[in-house]
Amino acid sequence: MNLAEGVQVVSFGILAAMMIGAALGVVLFSNVVHSAFLLGGVFASIAGLYLLLNADFVAAAQLLIYVGAVNVLILFAIMLVNKQQNFVPFPTAWVRKALTGVVSLGLFALLSTMVLATPWSYSTATPVGNPIVAIGQHFFSDFLLPFEVASILLLMAMVGAIILARREYLPEQVVSSDLPQTVLTLPERPRELVSAGSDKEQ
Repeated sequence: MNLAEGVQVVSFGILAAMMIGAALGVVLFSNVVHSAFLLGGVFASIAGLYLLLNADFVAAAQLLIYVGAVNVLILFAIMLVNKQQNFVPFPTAWVRKALTGVVSLGLFALLSTMVLATPWSYSTATPVGNPIVAIGQHFFSDFLLPFEVASILLLMAMVGAIILARREYLPEQVVSSDLPQTVLTLPERPRELVSAGSDKEQ
């Protein structure tokens, strides 16, 4: 993006503030659904920073993979499971909060020191060839196996979330013998709720 220096500084400040605010909301909100939505805001802000660095492909991959796949998968897992449980704080929760704050401040100080101590310089060299073509060639040659394994893991996570969410619709097993049942099954919810919901829809 060929923007003026002032526009780039203002855009960077806005995106950085959005990212930091959304990240704080992710860890401070007690509602897990709100935290998941704010996580999508963090990913989108990072994609905007990539655009300022002229990394168009990385920004598009950030939106497609993290916002469009990972964050949506987290939201589906949260909403489909629908576990009703009130938030109960632990008696020693302040200890973990204090340790988390110390670790976070330490990481922030370390990263700030690294950023200030690194001799940054602008590069005017143009990349040789098309980087998108090179990334695609590596994806489907050198890194084909990890790429496919990651997609299978995401698919397994989505199928597991759907099974956990729809366990009340599992049919009752008909045991035809007196042998003890050894097949592991998920605990079903009360079937009266399912029948009442279907009667209301009718």
